[in-house]
Amino acid sequence: MTDHGEIPTPIFMPVGTVGSVKAVSQQQLKEDVKARIILGNTYHLYLRPGLEVLEAAGGIHRFNGWDRPILTDSGGYQVFSLAGTRKIQEDGVVFQSHIDGSRHLFSPEKVMDIQRVIGGDIIMAFDECPPYPSEYAYAEKSMHLTHRWLDRCFERFNGTPDKYGYTQNLFPIVQGSVFPDLRKASCAYVSGKGAVGNAIGGLSVGEPEAQLYEICEACCTDLPADKPRYLMGVGTPWNILECIARGVDMFDCVMPTRNGRNAMLFTSKGVINIDNKKWEKDFSPIDDGIDSEWSQYYSKAYLRHLVKSKEILGLTIASVHNLAFYLHLVTEARKHIQAGDFVSWKNEQVPLLQTRL
Repeated sequence: MTDHGEIPTPIFMPVGTVGSVKAVSQQQLKEDVKARIILGNTYHLYLRPGLEVLEAAGGIHRFNGWDRPILTDSGGYQVFSLAGTRKIQEDGVVFQSHIDGSRHLFSPEKVMDIQRVIGGDIIMAFDECPPYPSEYAYAEKSMHLTHRWLDRCFERFNGTPDKYGYTQNLFPIVQGSVFPDLRKASCAYVSGKGAVGNAIGGLSVGEPEAQLYEICEACCTDLPADKPRYLMGVGTPWNILECIARGVDMFDCVMPTRNGRNAMLFTSKGVINIDNKKWEKDFSPIDDGIDSEWSQYYSKAYLRHLVKSKEILGLTIASVHNLAFYLHLVTEARKHIQAGDFVSWKNEQVPLLQTRL
């Protein structure tokens, strides 16, 4: 529960990096996708439109018109992906803006202050996300740096007030690459903070699926079962079902919108490349197997025509459908968890979802 509304779990969170989910309006997110929470990104929002604009607006909710919960990612992943233009040090990370080349410092304290101003309901700790593969020594050093930064995040967070009249909640992030002992140590450190929720970071960065599931299950075993567990940046529909089975409650990923903009549709019957000629005269709905008027209104043939014509509406239809499917999937998962037959349902769904149509 947040001050902007309840978040039923398991949940998928559409990614609105700059305060907007690409090609999808806030009205579509509510009515067609049935999203309950979206993400914003500290790095991008800090650079543009900037904190002065966001504070003057009264925070991100008033700025973008989304009155449901928002989670803000700390920007750590974005900063560390700028490998050629950033420098990691104990104090934080110095980096160059991808917009104008200006230099900036993200420290744990500054990232807490920025997220306070942005106004997320859930704000993320500043961490280092080690690349895959990483040597054990590097992953261990990185984990300890993340833990020291976490202490500083909590000190600053606990020493500053909520903004805009609603509660903000800080989630720490487990790191440790693919090394089980490091993950176990990080889970223990993170759990000791007593936060209202905890995140698992540093996965879905190139490691094999089997390793993703192994580390995910180990972390869920060690993190408190009565607090939401958020697996960052994952993933495909079958990844999500497999990780729900291992104890994850919250997910986000750019895949439904990014892949949708590149003609890949996730459906209840499998994966479709709508660009293929086989759909040219298929006038059946995009997906009549999910509870989405949007997915049942447009035909595969029409969507293919829009994509081939490079019509902007095609990007919107594909993105809204994929997001609606993801939200449908986690809603169905919740129903089957409550019914007590989730595992058997999941085992039926996974091979179906992986089918290439």
